[in-house]
Amino acid sequence: MYLTWLDNNSWLMEIGGQSILVDPWLVGELSFGLDWLFKASLKQERLISEDIDLILLSQGLPDHAHLPTLKQLDRKIPVVASPNAAKVVQELGYTSVTCLEHGESFTLNNQVEIRALPGSPIGPTLTENSYLLKELATNFTLYYEPHGYHSPQLKQFAPVDVIVTPTVDLALPLVGAIIRGTNSALEVSKWLEPQFILPTAAKADAIYEGLMVNFLKAVGTDEDLRASLEKNNLTTQVLESQPGDRVELALKKRVVTC
Repeated sequence: MYLTWLDNNSWLMEIGGQSILVDPWLVGELSFGLDWLFKASLKQERLISEDIDLILLSQGLPDHAHLPTLKQLDRKIPVVASPNAAKVVQELGYTSVTCLEHGESFTLNNQVEIRALPGSPIGPTLTENSYLLKELATNFTLYYEPHGYHSPQLKQFAPVDVIVTPTVDLALPLVGAIIRGTNSALEVSKWLEPQFILPTAAKADAIYEGLMVNFLKAVGTDEDLRASLEKNNLTTQVLESQPGDRVELALKKRVVTC
């Protein structure tokens, strides 16, 4: 299994011989329509040359279903998406779009099973998707949730080999954490006992502007998480990478005891 962090929420996941592009923001600016409040731009654009077997979208918001990036990619690439994200790519003319509700699954080329689970709440009534990916040849599993909101439904799928999720909080005064990692990464690690956890939703090669940026505060560090994992007798490794680094995960088969 190989994972390449492409900055922010964007990943290239190579699982079961399949290349899956997750929540890609690879070109252009990121805007939610209120640039005075928040906007972002990439220091380096990252349109990738690899053949992509699938685009996987967890949310319909612009930092997950990023219009300028999706306009650049081949509309014939199959897409699996949350209902909100499915609407975005359908309007762009993507020809093969599978919408997954919570609990539904999709199998990619008989190699990877993708199951949608409850993910991040967006407003009072909408909950977007997280995903559990299983490599069918080995049963190795990967769980992805980009905002740190983990459904207790996950417990039935334990153990999970790899988690991709925030590992620190990103908080606003009075509002609290809008990205949860400090405590939630430890909690989900207790549930799933992963071999590896990789941070996401961090910024490395991006420039952030607007009023909100002045108030955002990062809480916690990856070293704090490592210490908490050790204190809880978990052997999970926290892997940090730089954008563009292709990380090989040497996963070990679990020993089943009766």
